Amino acid sequence: MDGLLIIDKPEGITSHDAVNRVRRVLGTRRVGHTGTLDPFATGVMVVVVGKATRLAQFLDKDEKEYEAVIRFGFETDTGDRTGSPKSEVQSPKSVSRIDVESILGRFIGEIEQIPPMYSAKKIDGKKLYEHARNGETVERKPIGVIVNELQITSDVNPSDFGHGTSDFGLRIVCSAGTYIRVLAEEIGRKLGVGAHLAELRRTRSGRFSVRESITLDKLEKSDDPSSSLLPVEDAVRHLEPFDLDEDRAAATANGLSTRISDQQFEDGQTLRMLSPGGDLIAVGVFESDTNSIRPRVVLV
Repeated sequence: MDGLLIIDKPEGITSHDAVNRVRRVLGTRRVGHTGTLDPFATGVMVVVVGKATRLAQFLDKDEKEYEAVIRFGFETDTGDRTGSPKSEVQSPKSVSRIDVESILGRFIGEIEQIPPMYSAKKIDGKKLYEHARNGETVERKPIGVIVNELQITSDVNPSDFGHGTSDFGLRIVCSAGTYIRVLAEEIGRKLGVGAHLAELRRTRSGRFSVRESITLDKLEKSDDPSSSLLPVEDAVRHLEPFDLDEDRAAATANGLSTRISDQQFEDGQTLRMLSPGGDLIAVGVFESDTNSIRPRVVLV
């Protein structure tokens, strides 16, 4: 059983929990995912099954899109509503939509973020949240991320949390690896009121949208859950194709490189290597020094 499954992860379970439920439903252990969502977050998880697990590396760097609710008033130790407040509420009553709009431009483009302690990023082989749970703080270097779009989706209004806090909605289009919790905190700091992430929903991962997703409950109730799988090829359909002759298709299946003369790609560019019939034989990398495409992952 091979393919992709676009899951709408519910609130309250980890990404690992979601993968385990898919394993049980499909009756296979060979299942993975291409981007962690925190337990309190919901939305798109691209799950890879069977041969598709070998292509996860080409999906995990895809652009992401989120809908977030940012709460003004205080920061938490986790950066989201699951954590403990780090300070008393700093009254954000005077913060308006105009105030938010005036500072959002500072976060668009290439920016640097310091990974939060409560994250799955590994340092010296250990996940940061494991250090955090032990009461340890580890030095972290800033990482570069790209924020392409920030759009306010709801005005600043009093929040359900009360105590003088307020919420506003934000749509974010960004590179993989962007920490929305850190973005929420930085926005609050610029406005001088403290902030944390109150809600988060991933609406898109690469070209896969929540509109084409299936809930775990619906998957588990399906008479034929495998029918929800998308073809393995969909994992790399965003890559530029390279059509192989019949003899080179066989050579590629054996892991051999193909020299080209009439087509030029960028050095290191990743390509789909297709048979004359359009089947995916391998994912390859163009090497300019030899003007050839070297198979990186062979699927047949």
